Amino acid sequence: MTILSPACLLASLALAAMPAAPPTLNRKDDGYRGIWYMNQPTKDEFAYKYSGGLGTYCAHHQPFALYSQEANKTFFCYGGTSPNTHTQLWHMVACFDHATGKVPRPTLLLDKATDDAHDNPVISIDTSGHLWIFSTSHGTSRPSVIHRSKRPGDVSEFARIEPTWTWDGRVEPLDNFSYFQIWPSPGGGFHAFLTRYKAPAARTTFFVRTPDGIRWDAPVRLGAIHEGHYQCSATSPTKSATAFNYHPAKKGLNWRTNLYYLETRDAGRSWQTASGQPIQPPLTNPDNPALVVDYASQGLNVYLADVLFDSTGQPVITYVTSRGFEPGPKNQPRVTRTARWTGESWEVRDIAPADHNYDMGSLFIERDGDGELWRFIGPTDPGPQPWGGGGEINLWESRDRGASWNRVRAITTRSPRNHNYVRRPLSAHRDFYAIWADGDPLRPSESRLYFCDRDGNAFALPDKMHSDWQSPAPLRP
Repeated sequence: MTILSPACLLASLALAAMPAAPPTLNRKDDGYRGIWYMNQPTKDEFAYKYSGGLGTYCAHHQPFALYSQEANKTFFCYGGTSPNTHTQLWHMVACFDHATGKVPRPTLLLDKATDDAHDNPVISIDTSGHLWIFSTSHGTSRPSVIHRSKRPGDVSEFARIEPTWTWDGRVEPLDNFSYFQIWPSPGGGFHAFLTRYKAPAARTTFFVRTPDGIRWDAPVRLGAIHEGHYQCSATSPTKSATAFNYHPAKKGLNWRTNLYYLETRDAGRSWQTASGQPIQPPLTNPDNPALVVDYASQGLNVYLADVLFDSTGQPVITYVTSRGFEPGPKNQPRVTRTARWTGESWEVRDIAPADHNYDMGSLFIERDGDGELWRFIGPTDPGPQPWGGGGEINLWESRDRGASWNRVRAITTRSPRNHNYVRRPLSAHRDFYAIWADGDPLRPSESRLYFCDRDGNAFALPDKMHSDWQSPAPLRP
């Protein structure tokens, strides 16, 4: 069944300009397999700028998983692949049943007709308990697609949505979006941070709202500095925020620097810095009040990993800094860092060294008595393919808001392939606390999907299902 908005008929000409969307398949698969993807061959011993098992790529897609207390399930999606290839992108949806500790055969939603993991899906849930899958696109050559589950709390069957939004004063199909980050809005509907290409920057960042997932408002351009941005976003009951870098003009998209932050406390009607200084978007000049750290003057690249709010509602940004975009030791030191707004200034602190620009983990912040417990889960040890993206996953903790860190557990060890892109579920449950994938960054390989509980016990999702529901296999380091 297709759910149509009345305005879709008014936008038929614009629809014709976009290639046809892939068909909705709603087919059960026989196991959990992640996509292998590479970007930009380097023609040296490091093989690619970045690569590996990227089923939960990238950091600018959020979220890949969410916990529903009503269903007592963690629902998740990922970039999967067909049984006879490592690189054919399938959009997959599944869940973890907390009552039984089992997962079902995953649902193949659609074949995205590409090998590009930038087209990976993200997931959300509405007030009725229906799951929504937002199938992104990398640029404008492929369509983006939105689906809603036919039944609340059920991932076995989805219906395609035909959404519209108001673009430059015209009602048009919402059939193309990149780097999508979708959040449920208080009271119903959604709000999202996304990227559009050539609008006007090569990567222009936006914020947009919808009351129902079908009719979307006019998007707000947030950033169009030089060649554009990558962003990570967060939401809370009182505000939504984005942290982003920028691509300097005439240096190419491999150069990304500076760290910026913006927030809204009225659902996108107005924007401000962390200090409360009003901002009128879009930002078009690198020197502006939203600047957190001037890394351009230090000659450092900035790779965004995560942003969230601490227990007092202040933003904390996680990111990696590097001396250049090429992999390998020449661009060391690479450091995973946090920038926290104290209420008066930005406080920058280090978590751990990294050996690749795309070593991506997630930060967790929890109340701990009268204080806070910060926990970071990410690939902070070199893996079996050193200098490649990812590595071995570790759990780190800090009880002084990032001033010092203790590695409390190695979650993976002696792995055959690097692990990467550890993602925090929305409203994460302690039994399904983070999800990620593995893969060989030096050559196409199989990719497995994993999750861990809050204590750091890791489990492999079954790559071959022997029944309709099956228990994930615990890893034994």
